[in-house]
Amino acid sequence: MSPFPRYVLRRHFLAGTAVAGVLSAVSAPGGASAASRASASASAEARVDKPFLALLTEAADARVVEVVDGLDATLAQLNNLGQARPAARSLRLLTSVHVWGDAAHHHDGALIAPMTRLVDALAAAQFDDGLYDQGAVHSPPDTAFSIVDLGLVYGLLDADGHTGTRAIRATLKKILLKAGKGLSTGGVHTPNHRWKVCAALARINSFWPDARYTRRIDAWLAEGIDGYDSGQYSERSATYAPIVTNPSLLTLARLTERPALYEHVRRNLDATLHLLEPDGEVETVHSRRQDQKTVKHQSEYWLQFRALALRERDGRFADVAATIQRRGADQTFDENPLGDFLAEVLDHPELAAPLPEATPAPSAYTWRDEDCGLVRIAKGRTRTTIFGGTDFPDVHAISSGLSTNPTFFKWRKGAAILDSLRLSPQFFSLGHFRAEDVERTADGWRLWAEVRAGFHQPLPPQHRRPDGRYPLTDDGRFWSAMDFPHRPKEWRTLRTEVRIAEADGGWNLDLEIGESEVPLALELCFRGGGKLTGVDPVPGQKDTYQLVKGYGTYTAGDDVITFGPGNGSGPRQPAVVDSGERYSWMGGDLTPAGQRVLITGRSPLRYRLNLR
Repeated sequence: MSPFPRYVLRRHFLAGTAVAGVLSAVSAPGGASAASRASASASAEARVDKPFLALLTEAADARVVEVVDGLDATLAQLNNLGQARPAARSLRLLTSVHVWGDAAHHHDGALIAPMTRLVDALAAAQFDDGLYDQGAVHSPPDTAFSIVDLGLVYGLLDADGHTGTRAIRATLKKILLKAGKGLSTGGVHTPNHRWKVCAALARINSFWPDARYTRRIDAWLAEGIDGYDSGQYSERSATYAPIVTNPSLLTLARLTERPALYEHVRRNLDATLHLLEPDGEVETVHSRRQDQKTVKHQSEYWLQFRALALRERDGRFADVAATIQRRGADQTFDENPLGDFLAEVLDHPELAAPLPEATPAPSAYTWRDEDCGLVRIAKGRTRTTIFGGTDFPDVHAISSGLSTNPTFFKWRKGAAILDSLRLSPQFFSLGHFRAEDVERTADGWRLWAEVRAGFHQPLPPQHRRPDGRYPLTDDGRFWSAMDFPHRPKEWRTLRTEVRIAEADGGWNLDLEIGESEVPLALELCFRGGGKLTGVDPVPGQKDTYQLVKGYGTYTAGDDVITFGPGNGSGPRQPAVVDSGERYSWMGGDLTPAGQRVLITGRSPLRYRLNLR
């Protein structure tokens, strides 16, 4: 017998200007007096964050024209490319304003036709096994993303009960039940997919309970949630935590009455507090997914911080949620536009309650995430990131799903942002320095790594073959029919150590590289848009400069970062960044976006970089 309880769909959601049904107590008994009903309504009003709802409502209404005008393109994505997600998300947006009494498009008959086109196209694109194509044929996890949205849509339309959406609801029911078959038997690709599939099945089961759904949910959850002690999930990703894993666990906690799942989300948000930048960006250098080389924003975490702030009366979480709300449309939204959040609040109306009193996050802290090899230091308007936790020292591979970003230091001084500091020795084309770990020292922090490459000696007699046909094996840098494992080696070694210490409001970074003699380049990459002085352009390399002598400056607004000193120039220390053969063989590189400054040298080398 599955322990998964049957969930009875609550028929209340935010409806009308009285916002009745925000909490269960809002609905006064049918036999209550007019006075008691009025009192209940007034109580409900007091327990609603009206500015929050107004912000979402206005944004959702404003998105209607965009969604309707883009309908043909959205349907082309679905019909030609099998991409169901844009269609499901468009239907979700139109549904939210159709059922919400305060929306300008509440029960707007003009929305029925586009909503019908979307749901009919989604039904037609669905395979007999209930799955969709979205970058993979008959994909259960990609289907789950759309089914979570469509389940939410069905719940809102069903609770609203408007006669104009009766046919839409009937089609949605067919889609959801058909999807239940594929999701209750299909597999996944990545860790977060498990929780999205569970959330989709929980949605379907909340309307039409089925033991197949609950058994599958139980099986996935029995594997354990992939969270580290630090609070990060195994993918260490600011993309997949707020967009996939956290929302899925919150849905499961609510629909399947598993309150223990809230703790995983709370721990992740607690860790995320230390990754937030003052301008709304989120640190991602430690990620194992594609966001390790992109900029993400805290707006994606909005409703999660709000949910946990309300549940646990956590003022820190309330402060983040309030900050995002205050910024409103004047911030960057990644995958979820501002108006798209309305549907989630209508589905989970408790989110509309007023936030508890905010507790501003501390402006000074040192936080170390040992699971990710990450250190974050905040002091006033400065933020520092030290990273020594790539997967490369353990697996020696560059691949999707691995942490490979070679950035080991980042520094923000108000508007002046050093987005990346990297070190690239030209040592057997092994690529950038990637630290093996980060450790605390008496005066700061230490990063280190040792790499080596071998020259191969003749095979011992017992491994020689007269026909010369040796197996294809891996040298660690390349493959060849040389039977590398059985050959004696003559090793060349390169050791790197970086010591980082605070000094005069900035940082000193002492680099020691040896013993092999190779050219190297220290690459400082500053955020685009600022002004550089004291540096020379590198011919043939766009947005790339060299600091040859003295100190350079980078200015953004009223903030200045001074860096240096230069370390000379010349043919034996070329202004070149070697990304390594693992990239160059595939025609790739690791050139970061922004304004790059190279400080070159040659090992063995001891050099101090001053940042002020």
